[in-house]
Amino acid sequence: MTQLETAMAILIKTFDTYAAGEGKKDSLNKKEVKTLLEKELPGLLKAAKNQGEVDKLLSGLDFNGDSEVDFSEFVVLVAALTCACHDRCCKK
Repeated sequence: MTQLETAMAILIKTFDTYAAGEGKKDSLNKKEVKTLLEKELPGLLKAAKNQGEVDKLLSGLDFNGDSEVDFSEFVVLVAALTCACHDRCCKK
């Protein structure tokens, strides 16, 4: 597999691993999202100035208002974070 194909496979596997925790297997509830962020993106939570910012981020992920994060919503989060990291790296 190419690097991009590998990255895509990792995204899918990561989402599926955390979505399988409880409830629906094709979406993440608030607890699952928080666990995913704590385990997979610990630097993001540490960089947050306060918990309110993290809660706002989590609420903003739920585009369709079903109180869960589906795979499409998860990919938007990863893409937005990737863009933010890329912008930060390029501005140094």
